[in-house]
Amino acid sequence: MTKALRLAPPKRTKESTQSGPLGRWVVAAIIITAALTGVSVLTQRHSEHQVAALPHTSVSAASVGEFLPTAPNSSPASTQPRQGMVWIPGGEFSMGAQDPPGMDKVGMQATEDSRPIHRVYVDGFWMDKTDVTNEEFARFVRATKYVTVAERKPRLEDFPGAPPENLVPGAVVFSPPDHPVSLNDHYQWWAYVAGANWRHPTGPRSSARDKDPVVDVAYEDAEAYAKWAAKRLPTEAEWEFAARGGLSGKPFVWGSDFRPNGKWMANTFQGRFPQKDTGTDGYVGVSPVGIYPPNGYGLYDMAGNVWQWVSDWYRPDYYVHLALGGGVARNPQGPASSFDPGEPGEKKRVMRGGSFLCTDQYCSRYMVGTRGKGEVSTGTNHLGFRCVKEAPEKRKQ
Repeated sequence: MTKALRLAPPKRTKESTQSGPLGRWVVAAIIITAALTGVSVLTQRHSEHQVAALPHTSVSAASVGEFLPTAPNSSPASTQPRQGMVWIPGGEFSMGAQDPPGMDKVGMQATEDSRPIHRVYVDGFWMDKTDVTNEEFARFVRATKYVTVAERKPRLEDFPGAPPENLVPGAVVFSPPDHPVSLNDHYQWWAYVAGANWRHPTGPRSSARDKDPVVDVAYEDAEAYAKWAAKRLPTEAEWEFAARGGLSGKPFVWGSDFRPNGKWMANTFQGRFPQKDTGTDGYVGVSPVGIYPPNGYGLYDMAGNVWQWVSDWYRPDYYVHLALGGGVARNPQGPASSFDPGEPGEKKRVMRGGSFLCTDQYCSRYMVGTRGKGEVSTGTNHLGFRCVKEAPEKRKQ
């Protein structure tokens, strides 16, 4: 979410009394930031990360490309199974977003920064079966005494001129209105909530459940956990290879149909967005990990529930530059720096998978291949992460 919203005056919001914390993604809400205006909003921190030297290239100018079959590596895992992780064989695949079923407008908008489709190779790796849970994150915190970004008081030097009353710890929380609203202003359903953090996902009166994915974590929080666990965050290419589960050119991680034989396959938003999630899929807000069927590699929640941080910097034209290079991109690590034309001064990382707020009315980023983006210092209650671990032979290279 934006820094402007993250540190705007705390908004009075009704905390969740549903089966899980409220809130999730609305298209690129977590990435879009408005200019800071008025004395009640904190000024933005100056970006220390330089914009990449590559010129910005129009994504719409690129050809869409085509999906070719996935060619997984045939070699088995070279080490014993790791607890809570599954072996992803790696190999060559077509990366990018398929056209949405029905070619609906919202779905097509979700593919704009996910084209052209291009060939990529990734080495094999281990990946967490599920997102990191609150129970797992609590073990990390007990062992290290780590304090997340949302639990720290914002520093005045990072937000010069900010009113002192705005410098309070907290996170950005989905706060649905009680009436229909236009979908052109995400500030109508997001609020910065003082006291919201991983222990209290929607505010001080809420409590994190052990088996729910940890949320309200900034990028550095996810990195800190991964380092402690002797793992790392996945690259965007690794994440998509794993999410596809061996399939190629399908719009969803499980196949072609959103609800095969009427079965719910992911935790998404039903009802009228944003004011009422009916919970027809079994949950309003976040669900415990592992509730819905796994993909072809045995991974849970690679679509919906909560977004997942990956290690790549965000650029909307990154795939264009990869495709212009020709051939097969091997183990791509992402661009050298972040650049979002809408907010060129902000540092953003890629997020993947969509969340319980995704709907064909607004977002549709539960479609595999589509991309999200997030300002690195901001935690929200629909964003978490999972980790990967390299095979021993790759670490020796």
